Amino acid sequence: MLEEINLTSGKKMGNEIVFSPLESREQISSLIIRQIEKAILDKKYLPGAKLPSEFDLCNQFGVSRTSVREALGTLEAQGLIVIQKGRGMFVNKLSSDTVTNSLRKYLVRMTDRNYVMDLVHARQILEPAIAFYAALNHNDDDIKRLEEDINKLKICQEDYTELANIDTLFHLHLARASRNRIMPLLLDPIHKLIPEIKSSVYETVGDARDSALIWHQKIFDAVIKRDAKAARLAMEEHLTIAEEHAERMLAAQKETKS
Repeated sequence: MLEEINLTSGKKMGNEIVFSPLESREQISSLIIRQIEKAILDKKYLPGAKLPSEFDLCNQFGVSRTSVREALGTLEAQGLIVIQKGRGMFVNKLSSDTVTNSLRKYLVRMTDRNYVMDLVHARQILEPAIAFYAALNHNDDDIKRLEEDINKLKICQEDYTELANIDTLFHLHLARASRNRIMPLLLDPIHKLIPEIKSSVYETVGDARDSALIWHQKIFDAVIKRDAKAARLAMEEHLTIAEEHAERMLAAQKETKS
């Protein structure tokens, strides 16, 4: 059983388990992410604090190491945690109040049309620049992660939640590849809300998956060639189509409700 640490004083608070077993077997990594985010929001883990080990997380959540690693990879890509080989996992010091404020926004469901389109337009402002700098500044590990994301998208078919998570992870890994430490922090509130919306898009827009795969591949091809202008252009076109898909999804939802 994990002993929780009082992070403000460094003293042990007793044998208290921070996380609880997952009741649902669906979207396991997403459920793990949600609990860890909430623990950070509730200040159980302050910036710079060490998180439980993979082994302890597996025991607390009652899940496999694969699910825990997938969740931790997403949290690292979002910039919420830092994984240091041989030392462990830590809440990102860079996040500080930004993490807390962003996580509060995460709890707000954005299903209104204006909010959804604001989200799309925010991405159109930020992500072409991210693609541009990812093409210039990526390393071999970044390429490996992006390629894995594309391969996962190729395999995944009708699990709309998983499709949305893979799609989102590609964009988060791209932000990380830009080597701009602020970008992942700016994208945190946006990318936490994206999977729910993308899942609805994949479910209601028949060609959304194929379109995402095509454009992710084009962005990846430009990045690996270090063609920054082509990467930016591909992202711009990808997000223009994403806007059209969001409009179609919202129209379908409106028709269903009427």
